Amino acid sequence: MKAQPGDRLVIKGHKVGEHERVAEVLEARGEDGGPPFRIRWAEDEHETLLFPGPDAEVQHHPTNPTA
Repeated sequence: MKAQPGDRLVIKGHKVGEHERVAEVLEARGEDGGPPFRIRWAEDEHETLLFPGPDAEVQHHPTNPTA
């Protein structure tokens, strides 16, 4: 999984009725754009460092090349 600043990270809900979580990628700290990612959650603007799991999807910003 690779991301660049400006990409969106979406984590699907695990239970019925649980909303997906959306974050903006601020920085990719791994090699070649890999995790961990410094992100900002859309719901509360909290920033954190995240190693995404298999339930996460990167939605590339239109101006960023897809990885």
